[in-house]
Amino acid sequence: MPRAVSAEENKYPEVSPTSEVSVTSEETVPAEEYRRRLQARELDIHRFDRLHIRYGNVRLLLAVIIAGMAWCALRSHLISPWWLAAPVAAFAVVAVYHARVLRARKCALRAVEVYQRGLARIEDRWMGGGQQGERFRSQGHGDSGHIYAADLDLFGAGSLFELLSTARTRMGEDTLAQWLLTPSQVEDILERQAAVAELRGNLDLREDLAVLGKEAGAGVHSEALLHWAEAPAEIRQRWLRWLAPVLALLAIATAVMWAVWGIYLPFLIVVAVEGNIAYGLRKRLAEVFSATEGAFENLELLSTLLARLEREEFRSAQLQAIQEALTSHHQKGSQAIARLRTIVDFIDSRDNLFVKILDVPLMYSVQVALKSEGWRTQHGKAVRGWLDATGEMEALLSLAAYHYEHPGDPFPEFLMPASSDGAPILHGEALGHPLIPAVKCVRNDVRLDAETQVILVSGSNMSGKSTYLRTVGINTVMAMAGAPVRARRLRLTPLQVGASIQVNDSLQEGSSRFYAEITRLRRIYDLAAQRPALLFLLDELLQGTNSNDRRVGAEGVLRGLVERGAIGILTTHDLALTEMGELQQGMLRNMHFQDDLEEGRMRFDFLLREGIITKSNGLALMRSIGLKV
Repeated sequence: MPRAVSAEENKYPEVSPTSEVSVTSEETVPAEEYRRRLQARELDIHRFDRLHIRYGNVRLLLAVIIAGMAWCALRSHLISPWWLAAPVAAFAVVAVYHARVLRARKCALRAVEVYQRGLARIEDRWMGGGQQGERFRSQGHGDSGHIYAADLDLFGAGSLFELLSTARTRMGEDTLAQWLLTPSQVEDILERQAAVAELRGNLDLREDLAVLGKEAGAGVHSEALLHWAEAPAEIRQRWLRWLAPVLALLAIATAVMWAVWGIYLPFLIVVAVEGNIAYGLRKRLAEVFSATEGAFENLELLSTLLARLEREEFRSAQLQAIQEALTSHHQKGSQAIARLRTIVDFIDSRDNLFVKILDVPLMYSVQVALKSEGWRTQHGKAVRGWLDATGEMEALLSLAAYHYEHPGDPFPEFLMPASSDGAPILHGEALGHPLIPAVKCVRNDVRLDAETQVILVSGSNMSGKSTYLRTVGINTVMAMAGAPVRARRLRLTPLQVGASIQVNDSLQEGSSRFYAEITRLRRIYDLAAQRPALLFLLDELLQGTNSNDRRVGAEGVLRGLVERGAIGILTTHDLALTEMGELQQGMLRNMHFQDDLEEGRMRFDFLLREGIITKSNGLALMRSIGLKV
């Protein structure tokens, strides 16, 4: 299992050239495996297509034979009707196998989609083709929105969620989104890392759950299911549990008495009592049956997922805990759902004419309803655990797929401070942005600790300042979610992110950009007093005010954050901010992105350099397009 290391190990050795990941050579392995499996599933589809045609022709031939024999038997009387039994039985057998072929073909088609999307992610063609988590975007907008979700592109088209999520159910999406939106405890992160490492190469399990989960994802309504599972019983008369079977036995006994001795009055009395009870419960019985059938539709879709998870053998603690959550009262979740399937079959059989005749004497509907209520009493509280376990597994599988498809992305290493007030640390080598295609991604380092609590990045517009903030922020979010990171190496103490990068004015809220920014800064300042320690990311700090207020305000904001134990990065193209004297005493480190004007065009290399930017090309660029300045 990955481990957290102590503060004494903070000064780690330089990484030798031989330990640097070769992206080209290592990424060919998952791509080749995906292509091999994709080709195999496509061959399966062709094979199932041939079987589909073959079984269809056999069924058509058998139908013609059955029709001919029926004519001979029923119209011409040339053969006995019993001769129809053999072709009818053969037709039924062929129909069963044909249905299996169609189901297998459907699964193969889903598997093809799984590997096509996996190859798209490896080859950086994934944008716009996955789940974008649009329902979580509202948490990232507005002054009262999430503190970094919108700034770091967690949701929406081309987002981190779209890159990571392979979840097929709503529960899986919810769990993954929650991990991205909330920093986790280090113990939980290390357990997730161990689980992801175990799942990484288990492509069979990942494929099976992706294929099985597609139906569950389209049909499982977790809120309605939980409402049914955890609601109080509809039939609260406990005495009915023993009275209903007793009355049914009395009805049988008195019916025998009527048949043998001709005494019918006891039977009529028992049936009258039963009818009165059934009539008084008719509305509650209807509600129980309707709710049970609706809940079973949800659970039946989930049962295939549970059964597949129950069969797997896991080593990591978190995966074993997920399996334990699928057991209720020493019975596996899939087995409990199978029992509910039997109860639903009894409910459906109420439409049978024979059952309708015996319904009241045998207290059939009442007893079936009590069985349903008993199932809910015994297993209802476990349904939430089944849903949570399914969501957790799908979120882990999403991270495992990313880990497999990006072998050059390592797990971060967590440093545990020597004391609760120890300085936060963020040391990253060759950090890249996971949403930028590998061929275009320029990587930079970051080093924040007790010696350098603030990095001030200067540079012109488009030079890479905002992207650098997002790169540091999104990798920190991934680290605190338990995911691998886009870096050669990342070491950090537990951190929470607060960002002011994408802040705009709001016509609806009647606020200017400057007011929106200072409101966000106040929230970030309050966050710095909480744990874990804060990593703040501030883009073009206080650009909505004059230069004097901006310098004084920026220095005050940074001083307040640093005094609360926060570390962070801010960017600016206002060189006046690089001279904040009170923060130069070992707290602040100036760095910059450089640009060059060549033949009237701006050129950027997006490499972070030491010191303050020494030149500005703004005027030259304006003159190059014909402005008289």
